Amino acid sequence: MTQNAVGAVATTDDARETLHRLRAEVAKAVVGQDSVVTGVLIALLCRGHVLLEGVPGVAKTLLVRTVAAALALDAKRLQFTPDLMPGDVTGSLVYDPHTAKFEFRNGPVFTNLLLADEINRTPPKTQSALLEVMEERQVSVEGVPRALPDVFIVAATQNPVEYEGTYPLPEAQLDRFLLKLTVPLPTRDEELGVLRAHHAGFDPRDLAAAGVRQVATADDLNAGRAAVARVAVADPVLAYMVDICRATRVSPAFELGASPRGATALLATAKAWGWLAGRDYVTPDDVKAVARATLRHRVRLRPEAELEGVTTDAVLDSVLASVPAPR
Repeated sequence: MTQNAVGAVATTDDARETLHRLRAEVAKAVVGQDSVVTGVLIALLCRGHVLLEGVPGVAKTLLVRTVAAALALDAKRLQFTPDLMPGDVTGSLVYDPHTAKFEFRNGPVFTNLLLADEINRTPPKTQSALLEVMEERQVSVEGVPRALPDVFIVAATQNPVEYEGTYPLPEAQLDRFLLKLTVPLPTRDEELGVLRAHHAGFDPRDLAAAGVRQVATADDLNAGRAAVARVAVADPVLAYMVDICRATRVSPAFELGASPRGATALLATAKAWGWLAGRDYVTPDDVKAVARATLRHRVRLRPEAELEGVTTDAVLDSVLASVPAPR
């Protein structure tokens, strides 16, 4: 149990109920993306990072900003461009003429939720500046490590259809994202709801006017993290996760399968999913529910499979269907 900002004790059940309200709060500004919001929440509970992929105009940036507002988290947005330098991300030493010394000035990574917008538009040198940040949760300049806040995740966006002027993310960086979430186009009814909201005066730049308010605190999030850590996983379910990851390595459609880090990520996300579902143990269905989002960016299709129109998710579905689930 933890103490929240207003002095009430946040129990495990309280924290779960409070975090569930997040979806309803985000829906005030973002229509029809409940599954993506759940994915971001899982990333927060697992201290992981999330890659959001979708065509322009599906509210990826708005979704991240709204989640931050509903959790009262400090959020910073960084537009990744070809001329962005590593120091623009992490911060750098700046000479102060008054003290005749170099002083470190924090970069935008010193926040709770960093929105890395269009992350694939900056060159590998700048993308590599995020590797230490995402893995070690610190920034080292001139050999001095500087810790980031306890609640810290990178929520990066990228456009899957426009490749001109973009740089593929290195495999080492992709593997540091806990989840890769696909942000779909809205249904007809959802899109109609978007137009009605805008017609009524909705301004995506003014979330407070849209009625978005804080529904949870960092204490609720910490209580949830502690509860997720206690979720039980039976040995047959652990073996099931390992067998799924090993099956991706021998699939004829993949030239690169999921690494052991992918297996540990699957364990973390399945525990968070099970806890959000109201249980203190993981089932095979929990593993299946998060497998695609957890593994799709950790595998790579063979060129011949891509030419045949095979998709990563379709192959992962085949893998899940081929691996026997424990009873």
